[in-house]
Amino acid sequence: MRVVLGVTGCIGAYKAALILRLLQKEGFEIVPVMTSAARRFIGPLTLEKLSGNPVISDLFSDRKASIAHIEVARNSDLLLVAPATANILAKFAGGIADDFLSTLYLSTATPVAVAPAMNVEMWRHPAVQGNLQILRRRGVHVIEPGSGYQACGEFGEGRLAEPEKIREAVLRLLSASRSLSGLQVLVTAGPTVEDLDPVRFISNRSTGKMGYALAGEAALRGAGVVLVSGPTSLDPPAGVERIGVRSASEMREAVLERFESVDVVVKVAAVADFTPEAPAPQKIKKNRSKLDLRLTRTPDILAELGRRKTRQFLVGFAAESENFQENARKKLLDKNLDMVVANDVSGTETGFASDSNQVWILDREGGAESFPVLEKAAVARIVWDRIERARAVMPALKVAE
Repeated sequence: MRVVLGVTGCIGAYKAALILRLLQKEGFEIVPVMTSAARRFIGPLTLEKLSGNPVISDLFSDRKASIAHIEVARNSDLLLVAPATANILAKFAGGIADDFLSTLYLSTATPVAVAPAMNVEMWRHPAVQGNLQILRRRGVHVIEPGSGYQACGEFGEGRLAEPEKIREAVLRLLSASRSLSGLQVLVTAGPTVEDLDPVRFISNRSTGKMGYALAGEAALRGAGVVLVSGPTSLDPPAGVERIGVRSASEMREAVLERFESVDVVVKVAAVADFTPEAPAPQKIKKNRSKLDLRLTRTPDILAELGRRKTRQFLVGFAAESENFQENARKKLLDKNLDMVVANDVSGTETGFASDSNQVWILDREGGAESFPVLEKAAVARIVWDRIERARAVMPALKVAE
């Protein structure tokens, strides 16, 4: 397989040689493309000798009958830009094509991955974050930068991801199976918001990160994915249809409307258990010493799906702080689930708002697996692996019965 390695101008450009070597060891042919600024940080001869291919930089240097950027785009399996400066991200997002790399991007129909690298303040700037949102919506895979000391002497986000992490991301993109191709998947994510009045509401600490990771992984495996999401600040993963909801009742309506047409449901959303019995039509004034709230139970969406399911494979999440397996097993049986994932929300490094999670996966046959603390993307891969394995034996179980 052939990877086009785009290198742009920042101090992290020297790591391009390490990235190139790591990808070569995985059996990839590397075609290096450098911007004029990148050539100021690392000599093109280095990448040329390491890759065995000439470095392409000049949009107008080609004298062959074929058009170089079209030919390179059509004969590659992935465009990887590492490091990707704020400038190239802006060009990609805005459709500007004024050099070989930006023109190549517009000509590329294969997957595209970018590994941003820049100063912490540049990384945090709304313009950069806005450009990243645009690229994510278009399906560009963003390899998140690391955090640490930078060449400018500051500390924070923006460091180019480590070469090993970039290699892993490339392997993931190019080896992703289409094992869920043809299946329709519904994932719920995020919190629900239950209004007290036009200003205040009851909610919870869910950010949606786990649900979004699961939706993105399903799409990567070829499924048609609908993501029913409560309010979050996250962008939907590439290839995922996002349905935005606010309250538990809205989430129930959106889920039930689509339930009959899907094959797998993964309920990750932290749905409120209670909602105000009578939300105030106007803002509640604070001219009182105390406020008594009457709350009523919200519908149990997961239990309702368990009663209604016919062919659907139903997975629930159980946010627990103690007795993980015992509580999760009870939820699996009480709500007629096919699988339950219990996640530890008691620590500061896992659970809500964290990039990591620690889970236990339990199934109807009595199986239980525990896993160490992992990034939520890794947890998503494990969960889908277990769902695929469980679904594969379901027909055999039915015949045996």
